[in-house]
Amino acid sequence: MRILFITSSRLGDAVIASGVVERFRLAHPEARLTVACGAAARGVFERLPGLERLIVFEKQDYKRHWVSLWSRLMRDRWELIVDFRGSALGYALRAGRRVIVRGGRRPGRRYVQIGQACGFDPAPLPVVWTAPADRARADVLMAGSGRVLGLGPTANWEGKIWPADRFVDLARRLDFGRVVVFGGPGPDERAAAAPVLAGLPGSVDLVGALSVAEAAACLARCDLFIGNDSGLMHLAAAAGTPTLGLFGRSRASEYAPAGLRTAFVVADGPEGEAAMAALPVDRVQAAALAVLGEAVAA
Repeated sequence: MRILFITSSRLGDAVIASGVVERFRLAHPEARLTVACGAAARGVFERLPGLERLIVFEKQDYKRHWVSLWSRLMRDRWELIVDFRGSALGYALRAGRRVIVRGGRRPGRRYVQIGQACGFDPAPLPVVWTAPADRARADVLMAGSGRVLGLGPTANWEGKIWPADRFVDLARRLDFGRVVVFGGPGPDERAAAAPVLAGLPGSVDLVGALSVAEAAACLARCDLFIGNDSGLMHLAAAAGTPTLGLFGRSRASEYAPAGLRTAFVVADGPEGEAAMAALPVDRVQAAALAVLGEAVAA
């Protein structure tokens, strides 16, 4: 049996869909799986059990990326196609069954929208796939004693980023044994994380240092993760880590972290890039302690 998943170009969206991918995989353990996704999302699926083929495609002018992808897939016949992009491609390929997931048609959490569109109720929570090598590297990078606080001070645009000095203040108040700062590759991620690292001497710098699977393995070893609305936030929740997401203008009602122990805080400030600046440390601290089942000291 051959199954094709057409999924996101973004890390966070790919993680959100991972629970459905896993549910189909478990239902068809003998299946050979093909995943088509964008470059930023490829790391989500590199450790997927049963993966036969991983096709990376990027957006092109005049939607030529769909024609290019069709040319790479049209020779095969698929027993099942699951298209999380809601494209027409799934109808242009030979398939025994098609599941086309449309966006924005249902209210509520995105992972629930996807799960219900695929016939799963309750919707499966996102998951991560890691290999022994990823977990071994995490053992080395995360070695030490005391509780571990993971911070995700980066995001893909400025309006999602909580001020760096607030992350520093929060980490000092929570007073965990160790602080680990996560971020993706590239100069923008490094620039966003740099003042947090500078303000927390002795913190572990993992910005741009990990594959997606290695990041998932490291996040799984944190006792708490606090971060902006980003792919890392979704990855932390999927890894089973208690996770607190920080939201400004992005839609927490749809994209809040999905996991067994998760919560979110939404800034009450004005729209635009200043929204996150209106989110006080006190609110985030109280929410963080609530996720841990603790209370703010009087």
